[in-house]
Order: sequence, then C-alpha cells, then structure tokens
Amino acid sequence: MQDLLLSLRALCSEPTLDECLKQAGIVKEFISHPASRLTHDQLVRLYQESAAATGDEMMGLWSRPIRTGSLKYIVRAVMDAPTIRVALYRFTQVWNLLLDDYRLNLAQAGDSMSLELIPRSTKIGVNRFGHALILKLTHGIVSWLVGREVPVQRVVFVFQRPSFAADYPILFPAPIDFGGQFSHITFRAEHGRIRAERNTADVREFLKRAPRDWIFTSYHEHVMRLKVRELLYADLGRTLDDVSSKLHMSSRTLIRRLQDENLSFQGIKDDLRRDLAILNLARKDVSLAEISYALGFSSPAVFHRAFRHWTGMTPGVYRAAQQELQSPPAGG
Repeated sequence: MQDLLLSLRALCSEPTLDECLKQAGIVKEFISHPASRLTHDQLVRLYQESAAATGDEMMGLWSRPIRTGSLKYIVRAVMDAPTIRVALYRFTQVWNLLLDDYRLNLAQAGDSMSLELIPRSTKIGVNRFGHALILKLTHGIVSWLVGREVPVQRVVFVFQRPSFAADYPILFPAPIDFGGQFSHITFRAEHGRIRAERNTADVREFLKRAPRDWIFTSYHEHVMRLKVRELLYADLGRTLDDVSSKLHMSSRTLIRRLQDENLSFQGIKDDLRRDLAILNLARKDVSLAEISYALGFSSPAVFHRAFRHWTGMTPGVYRAAQQELQSPPAGG
C-alpha cells in the first residue's frame, strides 16, 4: 500500500489524492500505518477513482502514464486470439509499446510458459506494487479469456521479501519467491493451447468491473493460509485442532505447513480479526462491544488494544473517521 501511495503522490496533488481516498471510503490517517490493509471494495474503488482523476490506468506505477483507454485496447487485442499463448504474445507486444522502463517477454521452457518483466536498464527502480499488479493483470486476463481461474505454477519477484509477504497469496494462488533475477509469473504450457472464448459484450463487462475481476482470485488449491482463513471466517471460535480436523491432517502437520509459508495459526486468526473489525467499524448498526465479542475478544478493552496495535488508531477514532467520510458535505 505504501508503494502505491508514493506513486499517487508523485502523480497528483495532495487534494486530488485526498478526494480519491475519500471517495474510496479510506481514512487517510489509517493507511499511513505500516500494518494498514484495505478491503477488496476499497482497493477497487481507489483504483477506479485515481485512474479517472489522473488519467493513468496504472496509477503512476510506471515511468510513463498508461493513458485512459489503454486497458480497453489491450483486452480487445487479446480477445479474439486463437490460443492463450497467442493472446499472451499480443499482451506483451501492446505493453512493450506503453512501457519505457520495462519490457514484457513471453518465454517457454519444457512444460511451462512464463511472462517475464525485464528492466530496460540497470538503473531502473522497482515499484513492488507495480510488479505485483502487472503480473496479476496477466493472470486475470488469462483466467478471463479461459472463463475460469487458471492455476499458476509459480510467481517470482525481483525485490526482496517484504514484511507484508504473507498478503501475496491473496493475489497469487501459487508458490511465491522473492529476490529473483527478474519478476515473472509461470503457467503450465498446456494452458497456452486453450482457445479464448470471449466477445464484445464480455469485454464491456470486464472493463466496467475493472479491476475487480482480475485483481482477486478464488483459486485456493495451493494456498494453506487461505484454506485456514476460510474455515476461521465461517467460525472464529475454531481452534487449531478444529481447523486441522477439517483439513484432514494433524495439528502438527498444519503447523508445519504454515511454517513453510512463514505463517502461524494465530497470526492468520489475528489478520482475519483485523479485517473483520475494519469492515464492521464502517457499519453504524453495531456497537464496539458487539464487535469485540463477535471477534472473540474477552472485553472491549482488549479489542481496543489489539486494534490500536494493528492500525495505530483506536476503534472509536477509526469509526468516527469512516462516518465522516460517509457524511454528505455541509450545505450539500
């Protein structure tokens, strides 16, 4: 999130950024905290508002603005491709006309095909959000063309593992590595032979909903964190033993599987609590006490301390700021 904010600040004035955040329902003070997270709806709305306000469909993430309408022509270029491999080749060619700092390369080795993000110079800086977004757009376009979520073999980023690395599986349902030679996303080569099945009406709907249909994934086969999170979302009272049983494994095996992803059961539970707290605090029909008990805290005071630790703000201050965003302007 911090990388995106830096790009937006370089692209537009502070008042314009403030208005984009307001329209997206985002409390500015909240996102300045290192542990801040956005809901899916907030991120989608921020993309839509900032792209419209700045005329850059990639929100300042690259050295050259990606002008309004670029995504439309990218989608039209790939929609009638005879195969996914041809669609990906066309995808790289359009992007290579748009980007100055990087070029996209489609490579195949054995039973895998990869889309690689190659810097055009050794002096090019790395925007982590930009790299993640363009690889996710690749996955989203491929899945949209096929008509279902396409599995990803592996995702590699050129930058070192960040403190928020545990968030990446939400975007990419695959093993994720950091510190690679260059950023790339890999699919099974057999998917390149599939024929795309989309028409003009599909294109209009895809663009209307952008970026919702290509940022978020629901294919969870390879991601243990998301399986655990889904089970806890259904019942936050579930224990480690409960979740292990649902996943048909021992508690020790689950702990080991999570450790392989540098995660813990309690950490996943706390992240879910934080996200649910943020969602519920935007509502006016539920009290702080009700939220705290619903999230499994022993008292509102414990919830208060936890939320402040997560976000740097108290629940009351966050709720007041959210309600101020939702209120109509004076005299309006």
